[in-house]
Amino acid sequence: MDGETARRLFASAQVARLATCGADGVPHIVPIVFALVDDTIYTAVDTKPKSGRPLKRIRNISENPHVAVLADVYSDDWPTLWWVRADGRARVLDPGDDEAAAARDRLIVRYPQYATSPPPGPVVAIDVLRWIGWSASPSPEVRPAGGRSSGKADGIGGRRGDVDGEGRRE
Repeated sequence: MDGETARRLFASAQVARLATCGADGVPHIVPIVFALVDDTIYTAVDTKPKSGRPLKRIRNISENPHVAVLADVYSDDWPTLWWVRADGRARVLDPGDDEAAAARDRLIVRYPQYATSPPPGPVVAIDVLRWIGWSASPSPEVRPAGGRSSGKADGIGGRRGDVDGEGRRE
């Protein structure tokens, strides 16, 4: 899977999973909503109830900025399966930062729920260094929103490609 295909599929997902790891080496993964701008993924801390402050993902990023974000589609129609993982370095932006404001605007456009309650918390910017993807078909298609999605996608005879941040196969 080339970088352009990986980005296109990733951008089509409504939700992804952010994996962080703090200095203690313990992995932590949470579902996120996001906006993709070029090779930067933005997600923000919103008003939905959360446990613990500051959030574990924010603490982990401050201790270890290396993260992975996984987007995928699962279907009973297995030829349509795909996953894309974005490996990168995360930055926690101050809510008042211009980049954070632009990211929130993108999130509001993508998720109308934010129009009445924009995310007030910090914005996480993930600068993607490598796109890795797999699909069960040689030409995966973007599925409409609302398709079932899961954290699973086993490589069962499909096509996998390791692509760096410039779209080159590694």
